[in-house]
Amino acid sequence: MLSRMRSPGPWRRRHLGTDADRATFRTLHSASLASPALRAGLTADSAGKAIRHLRALLGTPALALTDTHELLAWDGTGDHHAGQVDRLARETVERGATRVVVRDDLPCDEGSCPVRTAVVTPLVADERIVGTLQVFSPSHTAGLARAAEEVASWVSGQLDLAELDASRTRAMEAEVRALRAQISPHFIYNSLGAIASFVRTDPDRARELLLEFADFTRYSFRSHGDYTTLAEELRSVERYLLLEQARFGDRLQVTLRIAPEVLPVAVPFLCVQPLVENAVRHGLAGSASVGHISIHAQDRGHECVIEVEDDGIGEDPEKVRRALAGDAASDSVGLGNVDSRLRNAYGDEFGLVVETAPGAGTKVTVRVPKFAPGVHA
Repeated sequence: MLSRMRSPGPWRRRHLGTDADRATFRTLHSASLASPALRAGLTADSAGKAIRHLRALLGTPALALTDTHELLAWDGTGDHHAGQVDRLARETVERGATRVVVRDDLPCDEGSCPVRTAVVTPLVADERIVGTLQVFSPSHTAGLARAAEEVASWVSGQLDLAELDASRTRAMEAEVRALRAQISPHFIYNSLGAIASFVRTDPDRARELLLEFADFTRYSFRSHGDYTTLAEELRSVERYLLLEQARFGDRLQVTLRIAPEVLPVAVPFLCVQPLVENAVRHGLAGSASVGHISIHAQDRGHECVIEVEDDGIGEDPEKVRRALAGDAASDSVGLGNVDSRLRNAYGDEFGLVVETAPGAGTKVTVRVPKFAPGVHA
């Protein structure tokens, strides 16, 4: 059977869009290519990666990006003018507003040089000038000045987002440092005491416990990464529980039920261990009877759900509310800290859920999405 082929014709041209559609696409595409670099902040590296795409947005012969006093990157022709950029940046930062630079302020001995004028506009992040965008062209037009200001405004928005990301990272690092400071000195002393008690009676066990203690402290005080895998977090929890069981013996009973498919899920560093420490403290506090702790991790579609439960003395719900609100006087180890970091990472709907009452034990539930933007171990 013969098939009839048609030429693309007018329909094909319409399908590709109008000239305005294509221009819009090119503009958005160039912006999307520049954005990832700028989201890292204004540095020589990020400026070098973004500047070619910014020049494509403006369609000018040359473009420069600076910090408040010196050149970070140049793209285009007329790079013999690069030596004039630092002065233009300092003058614009001092003035605090866009300025148009004419030929007299851009001396040049090359008659064929396309650089005759420049529009220099400040870049602002966190409400302060952090650099300049300098657009060089053969002639000045009101349209070019407006375009330069619009692009500078967009770049400033990306730098604002970078500063927000950096501030959030600094806040999370501060919270992790605060959490490390809350790791009970009594736990450290008691663990070493328990290890010492086995040195003569069971040296092999003492050696194993000492290695577990070393691995636990190495993980808890590691210096890289805001996130880890659930598998790594649970390995640290198991080391902690082994050390506590060496201290409490048969009084501490633990049940672990972990779905294998959630082990690779990225979670905030030290988001489970403080909950388990809290369960041990309250599960065995003031009682000579056996305390039971269960740790479950389940796969629920797009989420991983982690539950830490003890059958201990329970807590006053009002005290728990204060702990989640960040009350430093609370004796619920790290609850507020973990809750805050979960909300910062995933949104307010992913905060801790705590079920407790005096004499009824405590259950803490953590929900984390399996995949979330910016979250990776």
